[in-house]
Amino acid sequence: MASSSARPVAPAEGKLGVLTVGLGAVATTFIAGVELARRGKGELYGSLSQLATIRLGKRTDARSPLIKDFVPLAKLEDLVFGAWDPIPDDAYQAALKCGVLDKHEHIEPIAGFLKAIKPMPAVFDQFYVKRLVGTNVKKEKGKRELAEALRKDIRDFKAAHKCDRLVIVWCAST
Repeated sequence: MASSSARPVAPAEGKLGVLTVGLGAVATTFIAGVELARRGKGELYGSLSQLATIRLGKRTDARSPLIKDFVPLAKLEDLVFGAWDPIPDDAYQAALKCGVLDKHEHIEPIAGFLKAIKPMPAVFDQFYVKRLVGTNVKKEKGKRELAEALRKDIRDFKAAHKCDRLVIVWCAST
């Protein structure tokens, strides 16, 4: 149970960009779950940051505020999503193909939102992933050029979505 004895902390200011490496089952489930929760149509099962508490002091002190009330986290409403993937499918198509979410309960209510998330070309080398044919890939040849292209993607995404900060989450299957 949360205690009111903890000092409340203001949420982090501004938008937080969440860029996923991969736009398959893991990423689309995460993105769809956040959007459904924002719309009040989904539960935050397993969300440590939103549901869990942190113990302050001794157990007998009964000071256990919710983590989201104690740490200056971005609000769910402030998250903006982007991704890189060697497959050109948008988040809607990817979610349907993965088959993890229920089409009618989870995907269709947020179809427009998911369709707007189109993956940026990925750094991809067929040599390392034999059974995946990537067509949405960066054209740069050297590793330095590829790294610079990723840095440009990050800067462009941050500016386009007016994000104060970004996180990158590895969701690729390789």
